[in-house]
Amino acid sequence: MQIRPMTKEDYDEVFAMWQITTKRALSRADERDQIERYLRRNEGMSQVAVIDGKIVGTVLAGHDGRRGFIHHMAVLPEYRRRRIGHALAEKAIEMIARDGIDKTHIFCYQNNETGQKFWSDFGFTKRDDVFVFSYMNRKQDKEGTEQ
Repeated sequence: MQIRPMTKEDYDEVFAMWQITTKRALSRADERDQIERYLRRNEGMSQVAVIDGKIVGTVLAGHDGRRGFIHHMAVLPEYRRRRIGHALAEKAIEMIARDGIDKTHIFCYQNNETGQKFWSDFGFTKRDDVFVFSYMNRKQDKEGTEQ
């Protein structure tokens, strides 16, 4: 297995993986131009895991200058339980730390018990003292979906 930085050329393969693994978390922010901008801004921090020329895992990672963030950690179902996710998270956090960022956050859905266990076992601490509030600059439809 090779872990390497994600590039804009990986987008189609990575987006197809997200459709299988993290579809409910996808939004306009995951469209090609947005991901390309994110990768430029956070060069070398997002990673892909490659086996026999196929991307089998990915982590979208970066920072805002103060805190690191991990988004869309995903491993294809048939490649799970091989520590691929652990290797991807480890590399992403290492790259964030190289920029002098000491703390990294991950957003995990409340009903994602597998994800919660993974991040807890990895060493992340679940916080009960904060809530996430989001503001949308784009118009949304009645169901809260971005337009």
